[in-house]
Amino acid sequence: LLTKMALCLDFFPEINDSESHPSSSHQTLKGTSKWATSLENLLEDPEGVKRFREFLKKEFSEENVLFWLACEEFKKTQGKKQMQEKAKDIYMTFLSSKASSQVNVEGQSRLNETILETPHPLMFQKLQDQIFNLMKYDSYSRFLKSDIFLNQKKCEEQEENSPEAQTAAKRASRIYNT
Repeated sequence: LLTKMALCLDFFPEINDSESHPSSSHQTLKGTSKWATSLENLLEDPEGVKRFREFLKKEFSEENVLFWLACEEFKKTQGKKQMQEKAKDIYMTFLSSKASSQVNVEGQSRLNETILETPHPLMFQKLQDQIFNLMKYDSYSRFLKSDIFLNQKKCEEQEENSPEAQTAAKRASRIYNT
């Protein structure tokens, strides 16, 4: 399974974890509070996606978020040739009966490679929506109760209440109040 996911990440390098973008403590302070408001907010935050993927890995359903992310990237693809290549990658990785990280979507048995001949940015939209709803009404609520989420939230609260954070807030307040 691990090599299948690694293969998948080779197909879609833009959804790989990027350690090169450390989140600032200011950004992180808003993290879990924002993530808890909606799955949309969670998926907009790279750190949120990273934590959600970590959770889904443990549930053996990481392919759902990877498929959703791949579809988001696909929508931004320019050029027919590139679109055909990415569409084929998505199909072969997530949708075909031989897919390495197959997602479970309605109507999947009717899908075949002919859809890849005339790709368009929203060709996977219905399937992406199904996966989004599956995550939203199933795994997202469990994620909010998970150790991964709760530990992240605890860390943020400790950072917020640290003497350094309070000192910085006092300095900022003096600057703006003078």
